[in-house]
Amino acid sequence: MTTFPVTPSGTDHVLVASPNAALRRRILNSLPKVRRVEQANGGAEALVHLESGAWRLLLLDRRLPDLDAEELSQTVRDRYPAVEVVLLDGTDEGDPSETNAALAEDGLGRYGEGEPRDHVSEEQPWKERSGRSGPDIALPPALPGMVGSSPSIQAVYHLAKLVGPRNTTVLITGPTGSGKEVVARAVHELSPRAARSFTVVNCTAIPETLLEAELFGYSRGAFTGALQSYAGRIQASHLGTLFLDEIGDMPLTLQPKLLRFLEQKELQRLGSSQVVRVDTRVIAATNADLLRLVREGRFREDLYYRLSAFPIDLPPLSDRPDDIALLAAHFLERLSPGHPKPVLSEEAAACLQAQRWPGNVRELQNVIERALIMADGAPVIGTRHLMLAKMAPRAGQTDIGTPSSGEVMRAF
Repeated sequence: MTTFPVTPSGTDHVLVASPNAALRRRILNSLPKVRRVEQANGGAEALVHLESGAWRLLLLDRRLPDLDAEELSQTVRDRYPAVEVVLLDGTDEGDPSETNAALAEDGLGRYGEGEPRDHVSEEQPWKERSGRSGPDIALPPALPGMVGSSPSIQAVYHLAKLVGPRNTTVLITGPTGSGKEVVARAVHELSPRAARSFTVVNCTAIPETLLEAELFGYSRGAFTGALQSYAGRIQASHLGTLFLDEIGDMPLTLQPKLLRFLEQKELQRLGSSQVVRVDTRVIAATNADLLRLVREGRFREDLYYRLSAFPIDLPPLSDRPDDIALLAAHFLERLSPGHPKPVLSEEAAACLQAQRWPGNVRELQNVIERALIMADGAPVIGTRHLMLAKMAPRAGQTDIGTPSSGEVMRAF
């Protein structure tokens, strides 16, 4: 069995990305002393790993299930010049070929020689980790409709721009109010389907007894009250994008029918034997832990893997405090059209940054809207206008005395 050389202590961060479990297992078994080795099933998962730490070597399967390996390798080289990228041939279903072993060994050999290139600290900000510097190099522009420049939200921008032009199914996860639909719309706008419809289905808002008919449509006379045929939301999204919000709440009885549509791109209306082909790109979103629902038997495992071909995880607002002032300014601009835009005082900005924001971006927007009303045309919004609910500050922050609504009213 071919063995790979052990890299120097402190530099041995290796990421193996392949859908071929045998290939990953062979490499992992050959690196027993490497300090940090992680694996990914596809290109999107590999990018998440790369965004979250310092790596020295990426062993990348040429046959990824979601992204083009050549394009991804170039993206990694551009963004992370300190990362050595080795492309592997993942065609073997059994043990990887000797060619793969030789390629990996050669990459590890180059990677382990002397000091690592351009050592990167995991604590460095995104701009420094990207290997880009200087006044002429700017951060990637935001997605349509999104605001922020923190490293975690930049990772979301990058993933969305990679997958946008493709037809790959996308699963967007994140807490309530973090902007999942905004990201979904941005992916749609970045796709060749941008001129077509963006059809939204909230799986929680529609009663379980009506959801199947709403999604798949029905023929006249299919049930009592079906006085005329209805095409359904899926067919209405033909040539466009279908956004399934709160997919974790989809009834278990309906999940097999959705899975069949995702696999065959065909559907049958209720009460009809006619098969209709629909060309639509599916984006799903949830604030639930779908893997936990799978373990509990409340969500089909095969549907989960079909939906999560390309996952995008949105961070909570509390993980991106540097974006709070940018978002607040954006909402002030948007919520005061035709009027002079007020500005936040330094104390108000510090107060906003100190909050935990359990309601995330949606909660911040509501706070800014209330502040505009309370300011009543004043040019500066202070802490007395914010009317923030009393809540524990973020970790590392101290309570700076956010006024309650009663205290605000006494101040006037």
